[in-house]
Amino acid sequence: MIVDRSYQAVTGRMAQIIEKAMGVDYARYERSGIVFDYEALMNDTGYSLEDHLRIQQTYNVGSTPIFELHNLTALARKYAAPGKGARIFVKDEASNPAGSFKERRACTSVYHAKKMGYKGVIAATSGNYGAAVASQAAMQGLKCIIVQECYDSKASGQPEIIEKARKCEALGAEVLQLSVGPELFYEVLMMLEDTGYFNASLYSAFGVGGVETLGWELGHQFKDRYGRNPDVVVCANAGGGNLTGTARGLKKAGCDAQIIAASVDLKGLSMASDTQFNRKSFTTAHTGFGVPYATDPDHSDVPRSAARPLRYMDRYVTVKQGEVFYITEALAALEGMEKGPAGNTSLAAAFSLAQELDQDQIIVAQETEYTGAGKHIQPQLAFARKNGIELKFGDPRTEVPGENIVFPADPGQLKAQEADLDHMRSSLIRRQASHATGALTDADIAYLVEETKSSPEFVKKVLESLGK
Repeated sequence: MIVDRSYQAVTGRMAQIIEKAMGVDYARYERSGIVFDYEALMNDTGYSLEDHLRIQQTYNVGSTPIFELHNLTALARKYAAPGKGARIFVKDEASNPAGSFKERRACTSVYHAKKMGYKGVIAATSGNYGAAVASQAAMQGLKCIIVQECYDSKASGQPEIIEKARKCEALGAEVLQLSVGPELFYEVLMMLEDTGYFNASLYSAFGVGGVETLGWELGHQFKDRYGRNPDVVVCANAGGGNLTGTARGLKKAGCDAQIIAASVDLKGLSMASDTQFNRKSFTTAHTGFGVPYATDPDHSDVPRSAARPLRYMDRYVTVKQGEVFYITEALAALEGMEKGPAGNTSLAAAFSLAQELDQDQIIVAQETEYTGAGKHIQPQLAFARKNGIELKFGDPRTEVPGENIVFPADPGQLKAQEADLDHMRSSLIRRQASHATGALTDADIAYLVEETKSSPEFVKKVLESLGK
């Protein structure tokens, strides 16, 4: 039988391909109107929090330490008002086997694939998740293919992305490197169909459920060591799984900390643009992913994403590229910890936000990642300069993504900027309401309240503005 391999045909078969590649019938979770039973999706994996913890322990994932950053705390207090300057902590996820929190996402996914009899796993990612899947596949005896958006049309790849490809290959994965564009998920769908491998998606309930252990550990570590919960937990935010899983785990640990999302401000750059692909110095934890995935979580490689960050975030802040590079050097020079860029996004935000809080309060940057080769500051900046980006010291607020990188001339210039969370909530409501075929019901409104962590009054006000 001849199978139609056109883009339209393959993407049109997405639901059938994904169901076969995961064993999940997403149609089961659709309800009347626009309602989608998110909790049923999360609960139907067959893995409880205790199961995730047990599986991760078996494969050397988790139980990562927390560290207080005494010197960065002292520096933040120099720029804070009297009595202000919370204690700054990090949870060191770089101590996982592949060097990031994403091993928590990969572990149960690979475990489940093996349990269900799949011979291998496939993941679409240009980042740390590929290394995490490759690491777990090696440990658990499965084959692994990583599909990576790597180059522009001139075959030029960012040092950080090339480093991650090297890491995946070192861990035994086959890496398919693509140029930027819409072919990423098309290629993944074809490979899933051809190989019969498991779709180890970043956005599955298996993966996001695995991140709950991070929040659960963090909550218990603070209770055990300090007899209290942290006041604020800052999560680097891209596709939303990091924040979603951490927040759910904190809740299960009985921790009511404020959850703040942090992303690098890349406003004005298109993530799908060939000409702009190499004019940014961050490949994840930036607004090019963070905003669209918050307002439209289901535009991923599964019909319904388990990463739904607007359900959990209390605030959303942005920091500049120059600020993240600056805090990366400060962490190494002042604390003796050399870490990669994504976790330092949340740390740059935490350094600024700590100055709003009292000195007896605790703020946590909830993950670090490994660093090496192309992840280091110097190759990233050399690549930026090669691509015509101006590097200078000054006020980071003057940074224009794609044109320059502005390092703070003084630590006091690190200032996280508030994102308009209500605007993002409104965008999600508008998008989801557009799928309604009739008048919205009370159940629809209750669902939108949950999706946006808002109120019936807020949802109804947005709907009224749409004439709904």
